[in-house]
Amino acid sequence: MINQHYCTRLMVAVFFRVRKSGCRVAQRRFEPVDRLLPCWAVDRLVTWRTWSVCRPGRSCPEIRCEAVFEPGEGQSVDQVVRREQPPKGPPKLQELVRMVAQLGGSVNRKRDDAPGPQTVGLGLQRLHDIALCWQVIGPGAPAKDATAGVGGVLVYNNEGDRPRAARRAGPPAGA
Repeated sequence: MINQHYCTRLMVAVFFRVRKSGCRVAQRRFEPVDRLLPCWAVDRLVTWRTWSVCRPGRSCPEIRCEAVFEPGEGQSVDQVVRREQPPKGPPKLQELVRMVAQLGGSVNRKRDDAPGPQTVGLGLQRLHDIALCWQVIGPGAPAKDATAGVGGVLVYNNEGDRPRAARRAGPPAGA
């Protein structure tokens, strides 16, 4: 009974520590209440997501990453971190959590413990952007009209209202 109470209390303490460090709650101390209530709701969601990635990554490292992550999230992080062709199947959850932590600044040495919630939280912020790009321009992205420019983006020049297709960054045409 005492052991169960201690474990529950410890999980609640870690949850609030993740919320405080990951969501920077202390910086919003003097905001009006009507602005704080929506922030608290979002903070709880962000904290829950961070904690729900860290905890199973430690307790159930051998399950497939699709139990926690969307397929596009796993593929995009795998491609960005490893910079090589992804393996045939999805990686294990522990591997993907370590890759997400690398996006958040973890060094990923073999002798280190599982990454903590702060680095995983920072990595999840970057994961969101990377997964969105993967959906838009990745291998499974819907095809865009070739006349619309790179990724369907039209750029207006300063000479008039006629749009031109966006150019890819690279060396000048004469080089």
